[in-house]
Amino acid sequence: MGISQLATRVAIGATLLGGLTLAPALAANAQTPEPIHYVALGDSYVSGPGIPQQDTSGCGRSDQNYPALIAAELKPQEFTDVSCGGATTKEMTASQLDNGKEINPPQLEALTEKTDLVTLGIGGNDIGFGSIVQTCVMLGLVDKDGAPCQARYTIGGSDQLEKKIGEKATEVDAVLDAIAQRSPDAKTYIVGYPTILPESGTCQNVLPFAKGDYEYLRGVFGKLNSMLEEQADKNGAHYIDTVTGSKGHDVCQPVGTKWVEGITPESPAAPVHPNALGMAGTAAIVLDALGSDAPGPNPSEPVPTTSSPAGGEGAGRKLPTTGVAITGFVAGALFLLVGGVAMAGYSRRRNVPSA
Repeated sequence: MGISQLATRVAIGATLLGGLTLAPALAANAQTPEPIHYVALGDSYVSGPGIPQQDTSGCGRSDQNYPALIAAELKPQEFTDVSCGGATTKEMTASQLDNGKEINPPQLEALTEKTDLVTLGIGGNDIGFGSIVQTCVMLGLVDKDGAPCQARYTIGGSDQLEKKIGEKATEVDAVLDAIAQRSPDAKTYIVGYPTILPESGTCQNVLPFAKGDYEYLRGVFGKLNSMLEEQADKNGAHYIDTVTGSKGHDVCQPVGTKWVEGITPESPAAPVHPNALGMAGTAAIVLDALGSDAPGPNPSEPVPTTSSPAGGEGAGRKLPTTGVAITGFVAGALFLLVGGVAMAGYSRRRNVPSA
């Protein structure tokens, strides 16, 4: 896909949505120097579970995730995407397992001395993103008007999630240090998490948190991004804010506007995860942030994309694309979110119909 094609895709979205202004940023980066070796690291907000087409790694990795779209524009000599659903900072240096079977080698092993561009999206699973969503949805179904999730995580007078975010900062710091050791010439970019919840209001039919918990969870996600930004600054890496560019594209927006799906995906994606439009928008934001900072130049043709070894039967099946009543789907959706949204095993654990 060329720069004009990706710009056109986002521009069409802008026309339909009435205001997405990312296509000019893509066009402005048409002359960005090509890197030699681009490596993408991260979790399911990077890999793109459920978005066609999925590879066979078992990681829920789409060929339309934002790293793939970025690579299509920058045209590096080599592009390696080892992002994997369910990954934490631990899986940067340890194999990722599913039912005892390795589905992804340590992600940092993809780095070499010639790597000159790294994007990293990590941290959500370290604080238990899937468990948080599950807990808050279940409590919200019982107490729709209060803030039971906030009460659950602040029992005893201290915020458990805020504490956990602070504790995980040292692990993000260690990952960034390891990247610098393995690829000393690389420019490293931490890509923050996008806007998930609206700036105000709720949409309990889409994401059934209690009304009072929407504000609390907005704060939690904001603190996670702030921690990532602080660690990037501390380690000489670059932080890319995706919240600003994704405002107005939260789970409460209609199909064709939202970048992140609700508990019942209306477009091919995992529950409470980016869809294809979200990946295209994130790619545009990252390309804009790279600008003239990107390494290069390199006139060579790109080599085929590499990723972690294939593994996992049934990969590549699509998730349901039409809405299902919360009462009929929420249990299954919450099952997917348990354990850090290990979407690698989605199609193996459930009989998922093709869309």
